[in-house]
Amino acid sequence: MDELSGGIVDKLDPDAAALLNSSGLAKASPMGMSLYRIEPVGKVGSVRTPTVQFEVRPKDRLGLNRLLFLLSYAGDQGFREESVAAVEHKDLWSALAESLAQLSERALSRGPLQGYLTVDESLRTVKGRIRISDQISRRPGMLVPLEVSYDEFTEDIAENRILRAALERMGKVPGVRQNVLSRLRQLKGKLDAVTRLQSGAPLPRWQANRMNLRYHPVLRLAELILRNASAEAGEGKQQTASFVVDMSTVFEEFVGVALRAAMRAHPGEMRLQYGATLNEAVRDSDRLTVRPDAVHFLGGRPVVVYDSKYAAATDSGASLNADHYQLLAYCTALQVPTAWLVYAGKGEMKLRRILNTDIDIVEYPLDLSRPPMEILAAVTDLAQQSWGEVVRQARL
Repeated sequence: MDELSGGIVDKLDPDAAALLNSSGLAKASPMGMSLYRIEPVGKVGSVRTPTVQFEVRPKDRLGLNRLLFLLSYAGDQGFREESVAAVEHKDLWSALAESLAQLSERALSRGPLQGYLTVDESLRTVKGRIRISDQISRRPGMLVPLEVSYDEFTEDIAENRILRAALERMGKVPGVRQNVLSRLRQLKGKLDAVTRLQSGAPLPRWQANRMNLRYHPVLRLAELILRNASAEAGEGKQQTASFVVDMSTVFEEFVGVALRAAMRAHPGEMRLQYGATLNEAVRDSDRLTVRPDAVHFLGGRPVVVYDSKYAAATDSGASLNADHYQLLAYCTALQVPTAWLVYAGKGEMKLRRILNTDIDIVEYPLDLSRPPMEILAAVTDLAQQSWGEVVRQARL
């Protein structure tokens, strides 16, 4: 269903309904006779069991490529066209599995990547350098064994650990086509010498460089899968998988990161999620605060404020007034004359002058159905227009 859908009524078994509710993707309310009312709750993604697959798709029918682009950019991982390339398929899991298989085959076509890994060990001979402080604290007065650190050229590096973990997770998704599953297992077999990441452990950090260039596209996808997807399989467990994304958070983070990059072409500094005080108060408990998504500063003084809304008021059924009340509060607290409301959707830019004030609120639509480079071009246009307004206000 579409994320703006009012929901459906369908048959579910209790376990599937419980899984759906625990995933955070939708709410399944019992109606009797095995019927449940299933409603989206503001997130998009897919939940799959051997008997049920439920998907909530982004509004405007955004494809997987666009979704992965937003996720990748929101993660501040930089952007390249090939880093978000994905096979489009009506089934999200089939698209993710096929995309991961194709990108992994390209990355591993010349064998696993190798690199240097720093190893700390206790040895009876000197290798690398002696860790003097560890030697003194752990073995005072002893000459051997020695606490040493050395660099080893190996396949057991962060890039391969991330890739192996993504291949394992996607291989546990129920209903993946047998030929794709076979490819995923074969690819994982090339990484059997690599340390397996523990479930729930943070992803190891890696640095993009020329040496790991062929891994860049698959690592972008692998990290997105590991951060947003879960899969369980084993004895006594129903094989399940879920990929759940909060589009409001993704859109907010994407706009902030992209806008900050675009505003680097202009003087000043942009701060994201900037906290400001709204009222005068003697006690901290009486203090009211506001936190705009982005504020641009010039000479240490705020000059323009931005806020992003993925679900426009017309989408959610809320009053448009609420968004403008919020932006009016931002302008008042920060003493800036203009606020920009960036929302996901099509339309034209609209200026609203607030009566009895010197404050303008500009509604700026960002059409996410456009190609990634056009979306970034629209953010650049937003930066130019908002900076132009700052210059105009300064002249006045």
